[in-house]
Amino acid sequence: MKKRRKGREMALEMLYQVDLGGAEAREALARYDPVERHAAQVEESGKEDPVETEDLHAAFAYARQLVEGTLARREEIDELIVTQAENWRLERMPAVDRNILRLAVYELLAEEEVPKVVVLDEAIELSKAYGSEQTGAFVNGLLDGLLKRHRFPGRMT
Repeated sequence: MKKRRKGREMALEMLYQVDLGGAEAREALARYDPVERHAAQVEESGKEDPVETEDLHAAFAYARQLVEGTLARREEIDELIVTQAENWRLERMPAVDRNILRLAVYELLAEEEVPKVVVLDEAIELSKAYGSEQTGAFVNGLLDGLLKRHRFPGRMT
């Protein structure tokens, strides 16, 4: 699995913990220790792959960046989501949908080296993996609308 995709999955899990569990970002990052999980898997299997360990560290570093950035800009991000999601209050959105959107909007705002179509595609993939049957269409529609109505830094493709 690609490092950024794995990092996005980790970030989504941590944002979900912060959103529903009321955890601070610091707590969520500390509780989500992929290195410890990986060490337990290595101990169980008896096999260690240095490349996999390195990829895990890189994915977690990217997840940390995403979580901290998303939470630091949460008010701005939520305003963009609410403005685009006409007739939908943020609190009424399923927590998974809300946090996939927050993560994607943060990437649209801050990750200039990641093409916007990649952000959209990755958000849809997270939706398929973690959301309901309707999540993918909802996330796609909302993010597509944002891309049409707002100018974000970086390139589209």
